[in-house]
Amino acid sequence: MAQERLMAPARSPERGAGTVLALGLGLVLLLAMTAVVLLGQATVLASRAAAAADLAALAAADAARGLTSGQPCAVAAEVAARHEARLLACAVEAGDTVQVRTELRSRAVFGPASGLARAGPPPASDAGPGRVQAP
Repeated sequence: MAQERLMAPARSPERGAGTVLALGLGLVLLLAMTAVVLLGQATVLASRAAAAADLAALAAADAARGLTSGQPCAVAAEVAARHEARLLACAVEAGDTVQVRTELRSRAVFGPASGLARAGPPPASDAGPGRVQAP
């Protein structure tokens, strides 16, 4: 009996492999969740930048047409600032059309979120009220 106690059973070389596998899978899952969160953040910021550009362009187009007071690009900068964005570019084009580019002040891991928008009066149509224009 003493001899049996001295000879311990041999340990399997795979002992503890499940722990390492579980830790590895947990790490992969954690990295995947982090990537999803970062991509979600980038999507939200891009949407906010686009909305700021849209609203700034609409406000600037109204100012260019004389519907509101102020210079179109100054109005666009003010509207962009209200939406935590800054105006990068503003151009008043022919026909009172305005194109603006905005960038959010807050940055994502992937870089700054920017938006581009163009606004202006509706296009002139030959079809009067009650008339249907042929395609």
